[in-house]
Amino acid sequence: MRLSDIRPARGAVKKRKRLGCGTGSGHGGTSTKGHKGQKSRAGSGAKVPAWFEGGQMPLQRRLPKRGFTSRNKTAYQLVDVGSLAKLSDLAEITPQGLLERKLIRPGKGPVKIMGGGQLKTALKVSAHAFTGSARAKIEEAGGTATVVAAGRF
Repeated sequence: MRLSDIRPARGAVKKRKRLGCGTGSGHGGTSTKGHKGQKSRAGSGAKVPAWFEGGQMPLQRRLPKRGFTSRNKTAYQLVDVGSLAKLSDLAEITPQGLLERKLIRPGKGPVKIMGGGQLKTALKVSAHAFTGSARAKIEEAGGTATVVAAGRF
């Protein structure tokens, strides 16, 4: 066997479609676009946006509009008090310390301490925000909850 003897498997290579070459091309002279209609035309008439519904009232206008989403809402990264209990080896728990321990992600917003879980040891916790129950649990265990200036973390 020589390199020149190698051929593709039978049926692996097809002839290309010869579009726009008339009825003898095997595509009925319509370039595989069917007969007439808006999408069979050349030029700007053939370009129909994906959301266009043929003049019918569009879906985004038929559905009722409900509620409100504030553009200025602060999206906090949430950390439970129970997660802080595992960090009792740190002298002070800060957003930077939480980042190093991978409890929060960089650049995803300020940190808010939530009240989930239990805390037995006294901790000094600094964060951008605290829930009332989280602050109460930290202070009940003998620790302090300090609010730091807002900023992205």
